[in-house]
Amino acid sequence: MQTHPIKKRIMDHVKDQSSIYLFVIVLFLMGVIFGAIIVNSMNFTQKEDLYFYLNRFFGQMAEGKVAESFDMFQQSFFHNLKYLGLMWVLGVSIIGLPIILIMLFIKGIVVGFTVGFLVNQMGWQGFILSFVSVLPQNLLLIPAFIIMSAVAVSFSLKMIRQLFIKKGNVHQSPFQFFTRYAIVLIFISLITLVASGFEAYASPIIMKGIVGGLLE
Repeated sequence: MQTHPIKKRIMDHVKDQSSIYLFVIVLFLMGVIFGAIIVNSMNFTQKEDLYFYLNRFFGQMAEGKVAESFDMFQQSFFHNLKYLGLMWVLGVSIIGLPIILIMLFIKGIVVGFTVGFLVNQMGWQGFILSFVSVLPQNLLLIPAFIIMSAVAVSFSLKMIRQLFIKKGNVHQSPFQFFTRYAIVLIFISLITLVASGFEAYASPIIMKGIVGGLLE
């Protein structure tokens, strides 16, 4: 059975850049672990202050006092798109390669800290809240960040070889590289759109039901 050309191209890309994907995945996981460690290193006062604001937010959510879904959607989409777009631009700049890795690491820290804090302060209830509030959209966003990081790093390395080392596939011009790179950004933007839509329209409904039950 013949493989679809697009699917084959994606599989070839992942295979060729497997070492880069492995590196960025490990880097992201290190960020998650570091984020969880930060939670444990916080003192009692810092945890109490954060927990106070968290409880107030949950109370407002249980009462339905949350931002409009469309406003949440816009905020989430443009925030993630700006973050991913900056990664994309840094890949083009070549010299921004280490910053891409730092940004991915920071994203991992944020995820690890959020989940770690909820579980640390609320136990199994915090685990349930993180499962319904953090996990769903991040099932799309985390792969999006990993793919963008890997592709940006790969693009930078490829441009360095083309411009300075003069090695690689001479049949492909920088314009061809850039076109494929731009297509990846469009694809990632669509993933972000879906993830932001779920975060804005579905997650609040699920969270309201869960939070209402936990606060009773």
